[in-house]
Amino acid sequence: MCISLLPFSCKSCLPPLDELEFVIPLCWSFFAIINGWPHASPCLPQEHDWDPSVQFLPAADSKKLEKKKGLGKVGAVIGLLIFFLVISLMTGLLVWHFHFRKVVKIKKMYTGSMRITNQVFQDVYENPNSTEFKTLAKQVAVELKDIYSKTPQLSKYYIDSTIQAFSEGSVIAYYTSEFHVPSGHEDSVDRAMSSMDQLVHKQQERRRTGKLNSDKSVGDLVFDNVMTAELDTRLFGTSRTYRYYQHTRSNHIAILESPGFPNYPYPPNTMVQWQLRADRGYVIKIDFDTFNLEENCKNDFVKMYDSLVAIESRVMDEICGYYSPNDHLTYVSSGNVMLVTFVSNEARDYPGFRAHVSQVSTSSRAMQCGGTLSGNSGTFKSPNYPDHYPPFTTCVWTIQVPPGKHVKVTFDKFLISEPGQDGNTCTKDYVKINEKKLCGEFSNVVETAETNQLTVVFSSDASYVDRGFTATYEAFEPKDPCPKQFMCANSNCIDQKLKCDGWNDCGDNSDEGDCKCDASQISCRNGMCKPKFWLCDGVNDCGDNTDEQNCGFCSKGQFTCSNNKCVSEKQKCDGRDDCGDGSDEGHCQRSNAVMCTQYTYQCKNRMCVSKINPECDDIVDCTDGSDEQNCECGKQPYKTSRIVGGQDASQGEFPWQVSLHIKGSSHVCGASIISDRWLVTAAHCVQDDAKTRYSQPGTWDVYLGLHEQRDKSKAVKRGLKRIISHPSYNSYTFDFDIALMELDSPVTFSSTITPICLPSSSYVFPVAKSVWITGWGATREGGYGPNVLQKAEVRIINSTVCNELMGGQLTSRMMCAGVLAGGVDACQGDSGGPLSSLSVPGSRMFLAGVVSWGDGCARRNKPGIYTTVTKLRGWIAEKTQV
Repeated sequence: MCISLLPFSCKSCLPPLDELEFVIPLCWSFFAIINGWPHASPCLPQEHDWDPSVQFLPAADSKKLEKKKGLGKVGAVIGLLIFFLVISLMTGLLVWHFHFRKVVKIKKMYTGSMRITNQVFQDVYENPNSTEFKTLAKQVAVELKDIYSKTPQLSKYYIDSTIQAFSEGSVIAYYTSEFHVPSGHEDSVDRAMSSMDQLVHKQQERRRTGKLNSDKSVGDLVFDNVMTAELDTRLFGTSRTYRYYQHTRSNHIAILESPGFPNYPYPPNTMVQWQLRADRGYVIKIDFDTFNLEENCKNDFVKMYDSLVAIESRVMDEICGYYSPNDHLTYVSSGNVMLVTFVSNEARDYPGFRAHVSQVSTSSRAMQCGGTLSGNSGTFKSPNYPDHYPPFTTCVWTIQVPPGKHVKVTFDKFLISEPGQDGNTCTKDYVKINEKKLCGEFSNVVETAETNQLTVVFSSDASYVDRGFTATYEAFEPKDPCPKQFMCANSNCIDQKLKCDGWNDCGDNSDEGDCKCDASQISCRNGMCKPKFWLCDGVNDCGDNTDEQNCGFCSKGQFTCSNNKCVSEKQKCDGRDDCGDGSDEGHCQRSNAVMCTQYTYQCKNRMCVSKINPECDDIVDCTDGSDEQNCECGKQPYKTSRIVGGQDASQGEFPWQVSLHIKGSSHVCGASIISDRWLVTAAHCVQDDAKTRYSQPGTWDVYLGLHEQRDKSKAVKRGLKRIISHPSYNSYTFDFDIALMELDSPVTFSSTITPICLPSSSYVFPVAKSVWITGWGATREGGYGPNVLQKAEVRIINSTVCNELMGGQLTSRMMCAGVLAGGVDACQGDSGGPLSSLSVPGSRMFLAGVVSWGDGCARRNKPGIYTTVTKLRGWIAEKTQV
């Protein structure tokens, strides 16, 4: 009665039963009480269906069924009013529930694969339009529907399944399943789908025991190796989707490109998927030679799967950003299938990518690993190193050296890491040696055995691959593992002179134990000895802060002004010049309009802000926005290489680096691009001598965008219009060691030719900050220059301490940077090149200094000296208007 009075039938009132559970019973119970009906709601499923054989017997006394006299007309009117009032309330409640109270449903997509063990793969299964594909796909889809329908957590939310592909072994089916899940029920669906292998097994058991009458269209398919995962939501949120199918062949390389490449940027809101296949006995190899996407992988990305659908447990890698051609973006599948997925969002489209796709025989040398290694020494590496190793790989090496000797293994480069990998337990990809698992990123790690035999195991799981490792093994005498050297606790061997020199040469600090500090060292309270170079540099080198105490003129809680006046720390950055020279109001973290001093940044409207390094940090601090103008500079187009311990720069990694050649000769000095016409170099590079007039523009050839000295074909060559050396340059002290060069014609910027940002005169490069030196200078003192551009990370050194150790030769136009342990430094041929500093926050490189001079190259406790650009910023602007 309750339902029949509404403007829809009982059957139509049943959109999902879980939405009616609280409304219909209430309505029915109310009218059941009034009219004496059964209390059970007719529109809801009951505990037990009515047995149709049961009949209701007639009453023995028919008079008992006659209607008794009512309450009269007044009672009838009151009852009718109550009846319509209740009807109105129930109608309003139902209208609110079904019309205004929207049940939020979430689209959930799951992908998976399962092996059909009683089917044999046919080549026609590769074609999704073939009759054979469609027939088998229908059978699998029916089976999936049957499995979901018998799972309460899934049955009422299931929409549809699509069979995406089949592959060998016997036949592997790849599918996607769609569910529409009410908000709040997602966890139960996730849990049910995570046990898909168990659900399929139960279904198979029921069919095997005859408890399940299967659909004849299913054909009694038998499944195992079931795998499922929730689909990355970014893969079904685009407006355009394209799918391509490609089968590689031997001795053939196919091209895979993003839409529009290379003539146009890729379109927004697009997803492209390539299903790649190889012949039996082969694997897929994909090599990206161009890769230029948006930096943030949340927006645009490429994901590769060791599968034919996007199963997250089989993802090989996710990449975005800008990579150099020599960054080894090469991947190999574990089997003969691979899925490549490209997704872009709604904005900021980039050039895209191009990749070469081929197939490699599983019996090829590159795919082989493991075996027996013998002799006194040798090398071994992970499959495909330095390219990415394949998933599902296990390699076992048995190393055996001559009897009576022990074996030592040194991992020269080690890159085995992935999301979710714990560096302590190494539960995913790892190397196992001496019953110890290794993973992560490091170099020069040594493992030894106390016998002449050692076993090394390499293992990769189903997801996320890395570059792997290269290693060396060698035999050594047990009684003297480090002849005439110091043996570290980790079995590394170092020169005896390096013990107790204040530097962790071993890598485990064992060379710095049980030491007595000399006068040239800091004696830390914890017993360590450190070079005095790091005294009061803002870095806790001792580990107990000994080297950073008693460093200022002022007591604790006070700020030391540049004029050595002491003010309270609370007065720093309070908007008032308490020091008297403005130093307490400069270099503040927040931006305040303050009086202009040498410590504050001046906007174009001549207003000053106190914030430290406000220019080009993507935050507008000046009221006229001038701090964020002319900021198309200092951007590194390529991601920094991850080769541990490597010194070769990637092509285009430092696109402001310039190589200066004497005409018809080789590289002489470096320089930095600061605009499309101007370069900055060192003044000592352009001083005439008895043989060459270096000060004349016609003497020079300029190469921009150069990477290898032996291959100048990819670089842009320019001549010079004029050279301006600083008028105060002193050839004896190297003070004011800076010069400007104007190109004879402007250069067009590209991914390999970009200007570096020039800092303002108030810009701060703090002590201990990491900076980069680059160039083609000699790789050792008295040595020769390299072919490939070199890079080295050093840190800025306290000028006061540096000046003491350099014999008081520093001026205010000079700054120190280096690695005081030695081995890393600028050298002959690097002169004039940049000292590049990454802004924080931000992602731009600023020109901190110009390579000037030093005491030899890479000597211990002898840092490099650089011309301080901030001290000469006004002169640069005056001459170049940059």
